[in-house]
Amino acid sequence: MATSKRCDKVAFMGVSGKFHRMTNFTEITTNKNPREYNRQYVDEEFERADVVGYNPSVSYAFDYDKENPVHGLIKDIVDKELVGDEAVVEIIMVDIDAPDGENNGISRRWSVIPDAEGASLDAYTYSGSFRANGEKTAVKVTSTDGWQTVTKG
Repeated sequence: MATSKRCDKVAFMGVSGKFHRMTNFTEITTNKNPREYNRQYVDEEFERADVVGYNPSVSYAFDYDKENPVHGLIKDIVDKELVGDEAVVEIIMVDIDAPDGENNGISRRWSVIPDAEGASLDAYTYSGSFRANGEKTAVKVTSTDGWQTVTKG
């Protein structure tokens, strides 16, 4: 059985026109948060459920590195308490071990929802979630620097 490694599913965030690898993150966990329509019919002993939508979110946590452009962007959103479009980022999730060199990505805009900062004595940390702020789209990506940045198209 061929299993995928977690380190092969890599996230890139758009910062100043470039998509930078999201490094030094201790958590990037996708939650689908499905919306359900539940009902029980009078002639049945069980309840039925259908998924009628999704409200995806991504939990994040990272050890702050002041030279990391992704960390800097999130830190600015948190410290300045930005709202609306100023607190929205674009993230591309890429399987860098895709077969036949097909490095397909999924791009989506996300609202940054901060939760906590400074929760560790070992490093200055930030945590929170990204919540979907638009449809996901399939994109082809390429990298010329060992997957430190990617380019769409």
